[in-house]
Amino acid sequence: MARTILFDPSLLETHCIIDARTPLEFAEDHLPGAINVPILTDAERVEIGTLYKQQGPQPARVRGLELTCHRFPAIVATVTEAAKGRPVLVYCWRGGLRSESIALLLEMTGYPVVKLAGGYKSFRSLVTSFFASVSLPVQLVVLHGMTGSGKTEFLQQLPAERYTTIDLEGLARHRGSAFGSLGLGEQPPQKRFETLLWDAFRKAPADRAIVVEGESKRIGRVTLPGDLYEVMAAGTKVWCEVSVATRVKRLSAEYAREEYRQPMAEALERIRKKLGGPQYTELQHKLAAWDIPGVAQDLIEQYYDKLYYRVRKWEPEGTISLEDYAAAEKELAEICGS
Repeated sequence: MARTILFDPSLLETHCIIDARTPLEFAEDHLPGAINVPILTDAERVEIGTLYKQQGPQPARVRGLELTCHRFPAIVATVTEAAKGRPVLVYCWRGGLRSESIALLLEMTGYPVVKLAGGYKSFRSLVTSFFASVSLPVQLVVLHGMTGSGKTEFLQQLPAERYTTIDLEGLARHRGSAFGSLGLGEQPPQKRFETLLWDAFRKAPADRAIVVEGESKRIGRVTLPGDLYEVMAAGTKVWCEVSVATRVKRLSAEYAREEYRQPMAEALERIRKKLGGPQYTELQHKLAAWDIPGVAQDLIEQYYDKLYYRVRKWEPEGTISLEDYAAAEKELAEICGS
């Protein structure tokens, strides 16, 4: 049997990570940087699982060999090409036969390989434990402000040598607003979002503040895991001021794309009841005329700002103006004491 080791984050930097699970399992979540080399297809896994329950392990293993043995040379070739000389860490769901089979194949060809103890399940437990009680050794700075303020753009241009920035909306592929999914593709599954977020936190150096954007508990269809929302609420809260005119300009620049026309109409329909009939009709007419600045201004004044001030129940530790990002960076440094 292949040597089994416990998970350590340093393995992600030193080893080629091979996920032996099916494509569907891999799509739901996987270790950071892992490459999917499935030994069974999704349908074959169902077949083997059914056979195991109905007839026991021995017939299931025989059938598994029948289904997979012709793939062994290609599996070895794929792994060795991906590894490019690095040692291999292979895992499956619980560190069972799928990862053991690939590890055995690599051992037989003389390739250095280890198997992850407990498989993906053990890694998932680590991620869940991290978020169950988030403890950060550095200052957590949370940027708050109205929709269209430019918080995400400001966050992304902060200097890496001074701050660690984690783009929650980027990881969630959603801006957290009524039109938040436009142009960002499909949101990741919840488990995938949590792994991406864990990886971002674990890479954060211990000598600089972490800066994130203030979010609701939910970002589209995904949820901030564990007690992260509460930890953010206890962080250094920074209010980002910006004029309505600038917000309209920034929202217009972001959304004035022809391919967004139909998705914007659908998003508007989803908030129809909250807007009220007359306001919805007015926005619908402006959208049909492709008056994006008009749509942006009406949403700001009639929807976004009213909604935000209903839920805000805290005071910031400091305020910066996002009219000019360079000036805002200096103001942020003063608040953070850096």
